[in-house]
Amino acid sequence: MNILIVYAHPDPQSLNASLKDYAVRHLQAGGHTVQVSDLYAMEWNAILQADEIPERADHRADILREQEKLRWANTVIFQFPLWWFSMPAIMKGWVERVYTLGFGYGVGEHSDQRWGDRYGEGTLAGKRAMLLVTAGGWESHYSPRGINGAIDELLFPIHHGILFYPGMEVLPPFLLYRTGRMNEALFAEACARLGQRLDTLATTAPIPFRRQNDGDYDIPAMTLKATLAPGAQGFKAHLAQPPSLL
Repeated sequence: MNILIVYAHPDPQSLNASLKDYAVRHLQAGGHTVQVSDLYAMEWNAILQADEIPERADHRADILREQEKLRWANTVIFQFPLWWFSMPAIMKGWVERVYTLGFGYGVGEHSDQRWGDRYGEGTLAGKRAMLLVTAGGWESHYSPRGINGAIDELLFPIHHGILFYPGMEVLPPFLLYRTGRMNEALFAEACARLGQRLDTLATTAPIPFRRQNDGDYDIPAMTLKATLAPGAQGFKAHLAQPPSLL
């Protein structure tokens, strides 16, 4: 496979850097071709410029390079530490600049039968995506009754709104908790688990998000039909199957 890793951590000596280096070695050893967009090392400009907004659409060379990487990839891994309940600002800026009109959004025509090519369709349809996320808190802190909120709900805006929206199949994330207590033995264990996930990128069942244009939503209101998942709200309503532990 062609695999793109979009990576965001400023410290080349960090745990994330070590995990990224391990992932590259492991994937290449498995016969895959890997590219890495190391956003801090690239000094990626995270600020959307005035001449990049849709009405002016003069896309810069750095944006076009990243779009070409996305077209090239079969699978995209977004790796980042969970900072303030989301991805680092530099990665959010990558999304805002790379997902241009006609590439990340604004694809397809609106009609009474379909509302554009999005949520399971779009430019990136046919590709797979996975989040590789580290967190300082305990796993229990991110459980359904944990103080930080359930991790699947915290990641829903990224999974559903950034990955599934332009068409990618979204794999369950690889999560690593309590990163502050990492030692050599725990790192080896984490790499072993990560290696197993990387070996199954092509076969792991994706999160079963409902596709926008498959008849589950009333158009143009874009609300889930009342007969589907009655009583369910939020994240769970948009799953075609009951959620399982991610």
